[in-house]
Amino acid sequence: QVQLVESGGGLVQAGGSLRLSCAASGRTFSRYHMGWFRQAPGKEREFVTAISSGGGSTYYADSVKGRFAISRDNAKNTVYLQMNSLKPEDAAVYFCAASGAWKSSWSQTSVVSEYDYWGQGTQVTVSS
Repeated sequence: QVQLVESGGGLVQAGGSLRLSCAASGRTFSRYHMGWFRQAPGKEREFVTAISSGGGSTYYADSVKGRFAISRDNAKNTVYLQMNSLKPEDAAVYFCAASGAWKSSWSQTSVVSEYDYWGQGTQVTVSS
């Protein structure tokens, strides 16, 4: 069982930055690929970015490539999402999620159903 708790959301002006954190419980954090997803009101949950269990591979949605950066610290059981040059369309609830690396294909890392555990989400609001 893995419990995930996101933090760092808030209100920021367009062009600004935020850093989200996701703290995981348990001693097996390093066995999980970690992903960030977001969901705006009335829209489906969408993939943002993911990082492999060891941190050696990352993958980004085209909409955030070059502006967002994912990283992880396995010693601290934490994954981060640095968001720069924020746009109003980035506003959403952001969720972190964990996918067991021993059973999940990295090629499917953007698929919601590949993830076993989810945090409660943190709100990001971007004013124009």
